[in-house]
Amino acid sequence: MTDATTGPEAGDAAPTFVLASPEGEVGLSDFDGQTVVLYFYPRDDTPGCTAQAKDFTDMAAEFDAAGAKVLGVSKDTVEKHESFSAKHDLTVTLLSDVQGQVCEQYGTWVEKQMYGKTSMGIERATFLIDGKGVIREVWRKVKVPGHVEEVLEAARKLPR
Repeated sequence: MTDATTGPEAGDAAPTFVLASPEGEVGLSDFDGQTVVLYFYPRDDTPGCTAQAKDFTDMAAEFDAAGAKVLGVSKDTVEKHESFSAKHDLTVTLLSDVQGQVCEQYGTWVEKQMYGKTSMGIERATFLIDGKGVIREVWRKVKVPGHVEEVLEAARKLPR
């Protein structure tokens, strides 16, 4: 059951969206019939976010072979995504959710604590969505090392 504080879970229909990207507008419905890896990350060009985007880029051929399209979402602007992609030779499609509506839909806009201060931010989370638009796996509070390999393994197991 989708809940505003936790977001959708495995077995739920994936919330639909259309967001801007450096390649133009991208919507979940653009990938009907195809597996989608939808990952949320806090901010372009920070160490963890850069490592994660590079890991997805490095494994792009394996995700393609598994029939999966990788989409990254943050609240950064399209211009920041363009700069981030160019700086690190990223091939992953980065979507701009400046208003945070998709982050809200997926329950990734959360209260965070750092150095004793509380603030709102994007939780690093990944959703594996099958070709019928159903969420098959959810990873929350993602730790970057080894995560992309785990997502790839799960994507390979989905029927095509």
